[in-house]
Amino acid sequence: MLLQRHPDNPILLPGTWPWRGVTTFNPGVVIDDDGSFLMLERAVSSLAPLHSHFGLLRSSDGVHFEHVVDQPVFTAAMLGAPRGTVEDPRIVKIGGRFVMTYVFRSYASSCFPNGVGVPDYHNPVDVPPGDPNNYRSGIAVSDDAVDWQDQGLMTPPEVDDRDCVLFPEQIDGDYLMLRRPQVYDGPQFGGLAKPSIWVSRSRDLQDWSAPQLVAEPVFDWEHRKIGAAAQPLATEAGWLTFYHGVDADGRYRTGLMLLDRDDPSRVIARCPEPIFGPERSYERVGLIIPNVVFPSANVVKDDTIFIYYGCCDTTIALATVGLGEALDHVRRFPC
Repeated sequence: MLLQRHPDNPILLPGTWPWRGVTTFNPGVVIDDDGSFLMLERAVSSLAPLHSHFGLLRSSDGVHFEHVVDQPVFTAAMLGAPRGTVEDPRIVKIGGRFVMTYVFRSYASSCFPNGVGVPDYHNPVDVPPGDPNNYRSGIAVSDDAVDWQDQGLMTPPEVDDRDCVLFPEQIDGDYLMLRRPQVYDGPQFGGLAKPSIWVSRSRDLQDWSAPQLVAEPVFDWEHRKIGAAAQPLATEAGWLTFYHGVDADGRYRTGLMLLDRDDPSRVIARCPEPIFGPERSYERVGLIIPNVVFPSANVVKDDTIFIYYGCCDTTIALATVGLGEALDHVRRFPC
């Protein structure tokens, strides 16, 4: 299967305002009722400390985006944590309402890129005693994607929980969410050796069931960990699900699996090889982490999947593939 990179890549660069002056990456994207593309970008204003905020953009063609407002629409300060950070927005629209998952940290660490792999991160030394200052995931809702009402954090302070992605439809009245808790070796997560993909259910977006295992790393290119990428896509064959894997050298690549339509904890097909990886210069070299393609959003329009991905935690790029082509490819590898 061949993903087509857009010739204008990267389609979104940092700049214009101080709050997005350093990098922009790992966006969430949804198609609005009028057919336009709405994007929540993760915009970074500084590396030391690493402060991220969410900006809102709109596009008529899915390629050329313009900001809806000139200020961030969601920040850690809005959650009562002026020294904190919010990261990696993922967005769906359910029942006419925008629903966003996000990652939150009360006290932002400082990021020192080293040019060869994962940066050195230094935590602030004055975090209050007893506060683990973990990355935790939360949910917010909005009628217009500008004004957000926070629904609170979904994980307890001691659990680092990221890559939380909502399904765009309810199943049997439940909201479903893929997630990747970092406390993966604890008893509640089955003692797995590496971070894996899990699923939880909720009736109200606040109380979530205990995570149920979906998939764990099994291939060499997933050596370190796997995690959910963009929102699953509903098809008659099942939930078409892009995910990311990290190999022993720290390269981020993209995988594809198909989940059962009624029971998404069951994987019915999974590609053994990555379908996408860092090849172009903007995917191999960036400000923060080299060799990263991180697909954080996908939407379907006119039977084409628009895949938005972060490049080296620095810029945003776009790749496309036919929906039928992607389904035909993954179904070659039934589980």
